[in-house]
Amino acid sequence: MHDFSDSSDFRDLNFKLLVVEKLMYGDRTLAPAFRLREHMRARGVEDLDAHVEAHDLEYTVLDEARAYFEALEIPAALLATVEELAFDGGHQVYMECAPVWDGEDDLFDVRSLADLDLVPNLRLFTGGQALEFMLPGALETLSARGIATRH
Repeated sequence: MHDFSDSSDFRDLNFKLLVVEKLMYGDRTLAPAFRLREHMRARGVEDLDAHVEAHDLEYTVLDEARAYFEALEIPAALLATVEELAFDGGHQVYMECAPVWDGEDDLFDVRSLADLDLVPNLRLFTGGQALEFMLPGALETLSARGIATRH
């Protein structure tokens, strides 16, 4: 039996990654911080960039990172602390997922705002113009929920 009062399941991994960026790499309240290079070194991969290139993984989220972030449970009390989110191609969480990603594709585009209910105190979304491009109607959805946007 899953207790949804203690943690929440996200439907859009890319939206979850925005929340992880805020809590794990920004606020540092979601710990320990995931470090892909350390994770892969523990699995015998010393040169992560060479591994990525040798296996043609430049434009994908590595399976190890995807599995970690999909399984990561974020307590509802911690989700309630999220008042701001930002979409920015330079997020640390993206480098932990795809270490040689160049930001030139839609790998981390948010596909759904169905997870907004998981961050009940969200008041500001930075990168609204990019979000609207990824998800037409997103700005209207945010506005209807009282969430301001900054481009």
